[in-house]
Amino acid sequence: MEDCQSQVADLKKLRAISYLAPNSFDFYQAVVAYAGRILGVATQLHQGECDPLQDPLLIENQVDLLFICGLPLIRYCRHVPSQLQVLVAPVMKATRYQNQPIYFSDVIVNAASGLTRFEDLAFKSFCYNDLGSNSGYNLLCDRLIQTGHSKNFFSQAIQSGSHQRSIEWVVNGRVDCAAIDSVVLERELQQFPELSHQLRVVEVLGPSPMPPLVVAQRLGTASIEQLQFALLQPDTELQSVMEEVGVRRFTVVELKEYEGLAESFSSRDKEFLSTRSNKTL
Repeated sequence: MEDCQSQVADLKKLRAISYLAPNSFDFYQAVVAYAGRILGVATQLHQGECDPLQDPLLIENQVDLLFICGLPLIRYCRHVPSQLQVLVAPVMKATRYQNQPIYFSDVIVNAASGLTRFEDLAFKSFCYNDLGSNSGYNLLCDRLIQTGHSKNFFSQAIQSGSHQRSIEWVVNGRVDCAAIDSVVLERELQQFPELSHQLRVVEVLGPSPMPPLVVAQRLGTASIEQLQFALLQPDTELQSVMEEVGVRRFTVVELKEYEGLAESFSSRDKEFLSTRSNKTL
């Protein structure tokens, strides 16, 4: 096997991918650019176009940095335990995050509807971004199971393909409700303030551990530690972007903090809701 240090020495471009919602892509770009400045290499970031568990780039170990939700991360690492290492996770500034690396799932409805409580959603239509999403699907399934509701709670459960499309469907009335990553929703509200008058949050699920920044172990211990230390003390350029998107700081997290997500996912039928209707509109 090629020595890790020689691999890092030969690194000409830092290849990064984001599997998270694209409405914070500018923030991810700033983080990757900062990592490139620290390591003295060019950078490349692109938006993931498929499930990370099925992405050939990740499977073939062709990615150096990843922005990824904790649930697919821990599921992937259970199958490939020696490829990736958790680096840091962002801590959001808003009071609800308690200065901790956590986020929530906000269950939204159209503000013009008469829906005000979770119980009002019985026999209504629901959409989710994908079956592997913690905030969009997993947490809601857990909520129904823990409160004794059956898989027939909703009249219909439909895959939208993304959090932003789920928001759009709730706004235009194509579905009654959706569960949205709280950070994604807040970023949408920041970029499109009119949404605050069009949506209502009727339930908050979580918290869950914040999606982390992940690094390929083949970069070597020295480079990984260098990146981690630098992100804990970002320069003024990165701090400016962090301020814009509401990130207070980065903090060190460990892979084991995401184990609980996989446990809840594996303890139930992964198609708990979608068995009634799994078509995409």
